[in-house]
Amino acid sequence: MESAAFRDCGAWQAEGLPLSTTSNEACKMYDAILTQYVTWRNDKTLGGIDECISRVQKIDPNFVMGHVISTGLELVGTGSSVLLNERLASAVRRTMELAEIQNLTPREKLHVSAVEMFSKGCLPKACDLWEEILLEHPTDLLALKFAHDSYFYMGYQVQMRDSVARVLPHWKPSMPLYSYLKGLYSFGLLETRLYDQAEKVAKEGLALNPGDAWSVHSMAHVHEMRAEIDKGLKFMEDTEKNWNACDMLACHNYWHWALYFIEKVGVISVATRCLSSGAMLDTVDACSLLYRLGLEGVAVKERSRELMRVTESHTEDHALIFNDLHFLMTSLGAGEEGATRQLLESLREQAETPGVNHQLQLAKDLALPMCQALMEYDQGNYGQAVELLRPIRYRFCQIGGSDAQMDVFNPVTSTIPRCLLAERDAARPNSPLTDRLIQRANALHA
Repeated sequence: MESAAFRDCGAWQAEGLPLSTTSNEACKMYDAILTQYVTWRNDKTLGGIDECISRVQKIDPNFVMGHVISTGLELVGTGSSVLLNERLASAVRRTMELAEIQNLTPREKLHVSAVEMFSKGCLPKACDLWEEILLEHPTDLLALKFAHDSYFYMGYQVQMRDSVARVLPHWKPSMPLYSYLKGLYSFGLLETRLYDQAEKVAKEGLALNPGDAWSVHSMAHVHEMRAEIDKGLKFMEDTEKNWNACDMLACHNYWHWALYFIEKVGVISVATRCLSSGAMLDTVDACSLLYRLGLEGVAVKERSRELMRVTESHTEDHALIFNDLHFLMTSLGAGEEGATRQLLESLREQAETPGVNHQLQLAKDLALPMCQALMEYDQGNYGQAVELLRPIRYRFCQIGGSDAQMDVFNPVTSTIPRCLLAERDAARPNSPLTDRLIQRANALHA
């Protein structure tokens, strides 16, 4: 896509979202970054997001919203944390300093404050600020998408749905990126168990834009939660050519495709794409997939050790508790006791003084027991794993992630009395995996 296709200063002004820069090219690059973020696609003709970020910083180094979107994207990507990354911490400080000396709009000031709150781990406050923006500016897609991702990280499923529902009436089909709101809304609907509505809205999005990888992703969830394995397999195969170029989400969609195979037969072949991409979403997907295969009896030790080349450097990031649990799965699968111990000790230490960090506030009474339960299960201490998980199993959603991602804990909790597996059977009737879990539970209780 040519840069001429993106919005300049006047276009942003006309939409009621003025940007504090006099450079039309800076505005266009901001739009290019936002477009690639929302569409999950690095546009090669633009050099991808990283190149567009470099260009906007060269065009106008003092463009505050250029700093907001570039620093915000790195923070929301959770591949790094200001706790350990001084360059990222400095980028946050620079954004705040520029905001103090410039005559920004109230909307832009709120964006800066939200980035600051997110950097401190205070995700609920960051979301409050983005929602404040959306009350006055419901077409501010950056605020909507940052809030959507953050709600997801916290397991705030209703808020993730309603945040999009509130702004939809203010959008028109002629607006840039309108179709992508369908996928966002569909995902919120399915995470609040409204599967019929989620399917309807996702199909509306795909009718407008077959290349919307997030609407495809939502449909993949719907089929999985209904245990429509064959339908899901066919859907992913039929649509693959439309979404496999969306490089920031394609690996995750393949992960969903793989889950159908695990659900159906329990075994697949794994390719750890994250070793080349380095993206955190790809990394946690690989962690989860290998762990699930290990629970199915597949030998994953060597592949887990290979994956640790990526995860080990993030052991003390603690950007998200969700990430920490997945890194632990990999160190357990690799049999690396030192890495497991380092992660837990670091997490315990940070949990002692969490401050405003929402994730670390959850560590002591939620994340650490979940980590300990995984360790006990790995050592064959199933009863102890159950005792650790039983009091908190209805709080799993608080660590973030989707229902599909949280399902990885069901095999661990299958050591809980067998009647509780009826919960999964009720949620996903006729699931082959549920049948295997029941068989496993029967064997354990025999």
